[in-house]
Amino acid sequence: MNRRAFIIGSLGVILSGLIPRFLSAGAFAADAPKGFRIEKIRKSAKEWKALLTREQYRVLREEDTERPYSSPLLNIKEKGVYACAACDLPLFTSEMKYDSGTGWPSFFASIEGRLETRFDYKLIFRRTEYHCARCEGHQGHLFDDGPPPTHQRWCNNGVALKFIPA
Repeated sequence: MNRRAFIIGSLGVILSGLIPRFLSAGAFAADAPKGFRIEKIRKSAKEWKALLTREQYRVLREEDTERPYSSPLLNIKEKGVYACAACDLPLFTSEMKYDSGTGWPSFFASIEGRLETRFDYKLIFRRTEYHCARCEGHQGHLFDDGPPPTHQRWCNNGVALKFIPA
């Protein structure tokens, strides 16, 4: 192996390690329709701690995950809207909800423009994590194993949502 091949190969290894970190720490990819803009809410950690329960803070601000089957939202069957627990922005409708059998509230679609996505490498492999477009509170992860018509599973932490009956 010559020096040039070694340097180029080493550079490739280094960049392949940095790119996922850059993407996971980078800006969210907004799913908003063109021309649609949601005003961001900015608060300090102290302000969020005063507004949220300890568990909500851990999930929404520190990107933790609640225990499966712990959310009372799993059993809600009535019509309504599921909104961000931190800022009240509607994220899903009851028509989008389905029982995924995973232990977390799951939806096959979201309200357009209300969630932002980015890649997450916390478990080594790439996952798509999503956050509220208004307050950037962590909601959950998006998978491609959901039901038709979208085949998506928006797997949400129940503590990150509030249900607003119709």
